[in-house]
Amino acid sequence: MMLHRCLDLLAPALERPGAVVVDCTLGLGGHSEALLARFPEARLVALDRDKEALRLSGERLAPYGDRATLVHAVYDELPAVLARLGLARVQGVLFDLGVSSMQLDEADRGFAYAQDAPLDMRMDQSAGMSAAEVLNTYPPGELVRILRAYGEEKQAKRIVSAVVRERDKEPFTHSARLVQVIRDALPQAAKRTGGNPAKRTFQALRIEVNGELAVLERAVPAAVEALGVGGRIAVLSYHSLEDRLVKQVFAAGAATTAPPGLPVVPERYQPRLKLLTRGAELPTEEEIAENRRAAPARLRGAERIREDAE
Repeated sequence: MMLHRCLDLLAPALERPGAVVVDCTLGLGGHSEALLARFPEARLVALDRDKEALRLSGERLAPYGDRATLVHAVYDELPAVLARLGLARVQGVLFDLGVSSMQLDEADRGFAYAQDAPLDMRMDQSAGMSAAEVLNTYPPGELVRILRAYGEEKQAKRIVSAVVRERDKEPFTHSARLVQVIRDALPQAAKRTGGNPAKRTFQALRIEVNGELAVLERAVPAAVEALGVGGRIAVLSYHSLEDRLVKQVFAAGAATTAPPGLPVVPERYQPRLKLLTRGAELPTEEEIAENRRAAPARLRGAERIREDAE
């Protein structure tokens, strides 16, 4: 299972007494519970922007008492959270960037295209614009950009033309109408490939509404920064944009920053990270058969091998 591979990857750093591990994507607490159970000496700090997820996972992790500290925060706020807790360095960081299954399955949040629900999609429902507001107010050019960049949707122009035509008649409020508009807008050939035709548009809206890529762009370097020497980070991502971003941060950390042509590379130019995965690890066929949502998962890991040069 991908979770077990994450735990194996983090294990050398978390088996030491007093190790601190951060679960940046607490969700329903499954990964956090597995970390606490497998590493009895470790202390956990877990973040989520979703108050309902924090409440439910709090109940689940209650048996672990003060070994678990749960914080309402977005994961790019990691440096501030650690500073508040007086933690200069941590030994492990885990990101699982899949939307929690609770959010996908909870009808009134509007994440899923398979059931009709209000078009909300905010992970923290107390902040920011909903998906409906994005659809109803963004200029057409901006909507096309979002669908192309975040949904990798080839038919973005057709879909946006249809959306703009429909929103002029009546603003969007629910997911079923959006799914229908997308279906009607697409050419026959595009409907025959790759699952539900609304999938890419919903992904793009979710990323935009929650600022996911911008947050991730700040969060992964901050997490690497928070690792002590010997500390390890594991990231599970579920689409190519996230995976590319993680790959770039890890690759930059694992490269020498020396000017070319130096006969001996001074310490301060040496890599800060050692890559623990060759490329991205993929789920096995058995895992995919067991859980279809695991199919696009990509796992990357890295170890901090030296402090920053002063």
